[in-house]
Amino acid sequence: MSAASPGAFGPRREPFSVTVVSRSELSRCAPWLSTFTDQRKDYRYYEILNDTLQSDFEHRYFVIVDNHGRVRAIQPFFLVDQDILEGLGPERIYWISLIRRFYPRFLKLRALMVGCSAGEAHLAATDTLPVDIVAETLSNGIVAQAKSLKAQLIVLKEFPSRYRKALHCFVQRGFARAPSMPMTKLDIGYDSFDAYMTKALKSSTRRKLRKKLAATADISDISMSVTDDATSFVDEIYPLYLQVFERSKMQFEKLTKDFFCQVGQRMSDKVRFFAWRRGNVLVAFSLCMVQGDSLYAEYVGFDYAVALDLHLYHYVVRDMISWGISNGYRWFRSSGLNYDPKLHMRHRLDPLDLYVRHTSGLANAIFGLALPWIVPARYDATLRLFPDYQELW
Repeated sequence: MSAASPGAFGPRREPFSVTVVSRSELSRCAPWLSTFTDQRKDYRYYEILNDTLQSDFEHRYFVIVDNHGRVRAIQPFFLVDQDILEGLGPERIYWISLIRRFYPRFLKLRALMVGCSAGEAHLAATDTLPVDIVAETLSNGIVAQAKSLKAQLIVLKEFPSRYRKALHCFVQRGFARAPSMPMTKLDIGYDSFDAYMTKALKSSTRRKLRKKLAATADISDISMSVTDDATSFVDEIYPLYLQVFERSKMQFEKLTKDFFCQVGQRMSDKVRFFAWRRGNVLVAFSLCMVQGDSLYAEYVGFDYAVALDLHLYHYVVRDMISWGISNGYRWFRSSGLNYDPKLHMRHRLDPLDLYVRHTSGLANAIFGLALPWIVPARYDATLRLFPDYQELW
């Protein structure tokens, strides 16, 4: 456990301090088992990431302690070497790439990221410690904590926009806010997928979607199954996941086979694996999670030898939405990227924010001005077409 840093004053001016612990030390922190229980990605999900993504990230945990030595809240974070221009594309960083021939780590910084290494972040509030106190406590000492961990950059990674008021204390301490690539959400409160198409989509979109779905209509040997544990066929899933991952222009976390096994085994109440087979061959899968009235599409995989010709993306989305409707879910939520089909299917944007600060005051003054211009969300032309695009900013 690291040395404590000064925190904030909570209700009744109770002082708090912040320490850092590792995964092995969490067993001594009783509140951990109730962390994020109101979210689909609760404490178990963070443990799974810690256990299965060790080669890419150093997972740690901020522990908020009161003046009686009691642990009151635990906020996950991780350390990673981050290219701050990642996602802009080679055409926008041509001159930077020339510099990196001689200085490979130019604008690549060790970063302390508060949040989740595979998904959006939340503040680890408790019944006795509200989000504003958690945020205030963390913001007071986080620069010193970052320096002690030899991190040059501090990032609050992908916090939903509803936290903007609580996280304003970070802005007051020199953090700049900018949009991350947003999630999306679709109202599926209809009797069926056909009813959704009829009532929610434009006639031109309906025609195009039905044409794409017709590509598989005559293929009788495609079948879908749903399970909460994919361990028995993870060797089939993983190559399809890698096909999608390697085609993505933006890459951050690279999941492992062990992740796909553990997330089903340890979180069967919140995980659903959808699998599509053509005969006996797996051609697509989706890892989804459920929480409340929402079905979340987290990760997908496709066999691109057939996926494009068969328009499997639309086939898969149709089946997931139909399953969600039949199981009583009201919202279909999706992770970022691949926005064009979501735009036409009438998704709405679900904004996620980045809060970023350099530990050097001088460098931070420059970085704060540059941040809004180096985030990929600014340059995604499709995002600008969404009617709620301005909510990102």
